Amino acid sequence: MSGAKKQAANIDVRMFEDVSVLRRKWQAALRPGEVLARYEDVMLGSLGRLADHMMLLKRDHGAFAVSRTGRYAQKWLGDERWDIPIEALPPDCVTALTEAAGNAIANSRPYLATAHSMRDGMVRTYDVLALPTFSRWGGTLVGAYVNERGAQYNLLDAIFSTTDGGVIALSTIRDATSGPSDFQIVHHNQAVAKLLNLADRSLQWQRLSTFEHPLGSEVVIEQLKAAVAKNQGSQFEIESDDRNLQLGVTVFADILSLVISDVTPLKRREASFRLLFDSNPIPMWVFDLETMAFLKVNDAAVQHYGYARETFLQMKVHEIWPKDEWVSYTRLLQDIDKTCQSDRHWRHVKADGSEVCVLAYGRRLTLDHREGYLVAVVDITERRKAEARIAHMAHHDGLTDLANRALHQARLRDALEAGHALGERVAILCIDLDLFKNVNDSLGHHMGDHLLQKVADRLRSQVRGNDLAARLGGDEFAIMLAADTSPKEASDIAVRLIQALSVPYEIDGHQVVIGASIGIALSPGDGTSSEELMRNADMALYRAKQDGRGVHRFFEREMDHQAQQRREMETDLRRALAHGEFELHYQPVVDIASESISGFEALLRWRHPDKGMISPAEFIPVAEDIGLIGPLGEWVLREGCKEAANWPSEVRIAINLSPLQFRSRNLVQVVVSALANSGLPPKRLELEITESVFLAETEANIAILHQLRELGVSISLDDFGTGYSSLSYLRSFPFDKIKIDRSFVKDLAKRSDCVAIVRAISGLGRSLNITTTAEGVETTDQLDWLRAEGCNEVQGFLFSAARPAAEIEQLLLRFGAWESRAA
Repeated sequence: MSGAKKQAANIDVRMFEDVSVLRRKWQAALRPGEVLARYEDVMLGSLGRLADHMMLLKRDHGAFAVSRTGRYAQKWLGDERWDIPIEALPPDCVTALTEAAGNAIANSRPYLATAHSMRDGMVRTYDVLALPTFSRWGGTLVGAYVNERGAQYNLLDAIFSTTDGGVIALSTIRDATSGPSDFQIVHHNQAVAKLLNLADRSLQWQRLSTFEHPLGSEVVIEQLKAAVAKNQGSQFEIESDDRNLQLGVTVFADILSLVISDVTPLKRREASFRLLFDSNPIPMWVFDLETMAFLKVNDAAVQHYGYARETFLQMKVHEIWPKDEWVSYTRLLQDIDKTCQSDRHWRHVKADGSEVCVLAYGRRLTLDHREGYLVAVVDITERRKAEARIAHMAHHDGLTDLANRALHQARLRDALEAGHALGERVAILCIDLDLFKNVNDSLGHHMGDHLLQKVADRLRSQVRGNDLAARLGGDEFAIMLAADTSPKEASDIAVRLIQALSVPYEIDGHQVVIGASIGIALSPGDGTSSEELMRNADMALYRAKQDGRGVHRFFEREMDHQAQQRREMETDLRRALAHGEFELHYQPVVDIASESISGFEALLRWRHPDKGMISPAEFIPVAEDIGLIGPLGEWVLREGCKEAANWPSEVRIAINLSPLQFRSRNLVQVVVSALANSGLPPKRLELEITESVFLAETEANIAILHQLRELGVSISLDDFGTGYSSLSYLRSFPFDKIKIDRSFVKDLAKRSDCVAIVRAISGLGRSLNITTTAEGVETTDQLDWLRAEGCNEVQGFLFSAARPAAEIEQLLLRFGAWESRAA
């Protein structure tokens, strides 16, 4: 299984870990005696990948504005702009952010809210964590983290259209105490607007509390709050203009299904029974309270139930009940009142044997000198089916109809709890389809979808009892074996599954052949929580795919390859510096105006004695984690300065500094020592930093930068333009150089926005008297663009990749020859 798939498979776990990390970070930043953590301590720390999910909100006079947003947050908002009022955002985002930020400030604590967004017909659920902070510049700032949680599900208009009544989907808005405070319309069918006499467009994303209609009355909202609090549906009526509307509420966690029926005709016909009974379109009858025999039925009842009128009048009430309800329904009728407006769903049997679900309304009356009871029924069979389908969709995959990840995780947790109590094992089989990508690439996604449906059918045929088959996403599936399962039984089932899934498929005239690999984990030995068991089954699946696919593997503790490789790399790194395995390579920096090499950037390389060259992207993070970056950075400074002392006097050297090197507080002494031992003039040394230096202990780090500048060393800001606050950093410290990130250079000839950014940065550099250097120059077209936009320096493969120190002289000679030819 690929790393990307493993990451996708654990996205729910990662999201909860992210929230925990941010909460701990906020708590750690809370100083004694202060109500809120400081913005600098929380939001200017090293956020890593979490930065893409973050946004910064400012509050001014009670209103919020969006100050900055990360890439993922921008995608959620559908807006890449900064410094805009929150009202400019989509209404669903405004609701979630206002709730989270407002409650976080009210409680002076981080607040986790849930946002429901409707995009392209899909309801997506997001977690929004608000971190309230105060800034030394004054005011309250809220850092908001957003990430998608759980499954998506489609509220199909087709479902809503299966009932003549109006159907509204509502999302719950919670207050600072996490109690329901209001409701927002996230979807509705066309019948709603007709029933409420409102414009269709005026309903979407409306809050009920702002509704100028009885549906938004305090009485209705209180009824809905009670339904959410009890997680239990209800039914009640309201009056709208000259109509009576019946509201049926079904609760799915924070999502409510509100079905609106117009029962006005029923109410009116009750008042004029003899005039309207026969022609009433609602099925009605009168039965004798003593004998339970039908006394009178209307045409609608005859048509609806399918019995002839003569047959109906010879029957008793219990004959239209299912036999398994005779006792309970009879007991209910014995306790009947003078009037009945039942919220109970009654099962009735029609003449053809089919069942319908109805709501019954009744009143005592005297008919032909006999004590009777008038009953009118509303058939809610289709509505119940629609509600059941909505509930089913919330827990099942839309393509395959297998259980989705949310239902799978819930059932797995239940099975583990039961297994722990009974001392029984639960097995998880993680399944990944072999060669599925080839089908998608060669035959198209439509064929791939058909294939997934057929795979689901075969998995479903292999599931028994309380076992569960689920689609986790893409071509990843899982089987939960809830019964006490032995390793041999799990192995036998895995063999059968692989055989079943490997039989060729006939799809639209094509014969498709795929396979399957399976990873197995069993509780409690391989994990006692759903997350741990799934993670270990996923590692076993990874081993199965490594071992040639089409096989199954059990989880073994030694399978945690990443942990092993990490420990091995830590050991090798500690040895590498002492054994002289590191070396510096140098990439030339070319002055555009003079067409000469103005300097070299020193780049660290690790030549492992057994594994060869190891990428800095692999070992630098590990070196930082284990505290080796300080000694390693010092070695780079000493080695780089010593080598540069042998170069021509006009050629400078640029050395990158890690943010962690600033923590040691001896960085200035290390630079002074490196310059003194090498004899390199300070003006020929350029130190490159990234904006992450400013994300922690900002004032102390700026002080160190000023000390370095006082030595005569140049300071360069690397990867300019890729972070949140690059411009503000230029105000914090007077840089000598800013380096334009290669991502802007790459598409200069193709994208006008890249040209605009490069032009802006070059102009900024000229205005502030700061040198601008463009990285990643690979073509002459890019060079021509950069020259035209006024960039000062360039570096990239167009001139040379990074080379060992022994090749510096050749690079200088070769560039001189190229310069001569250019002249």
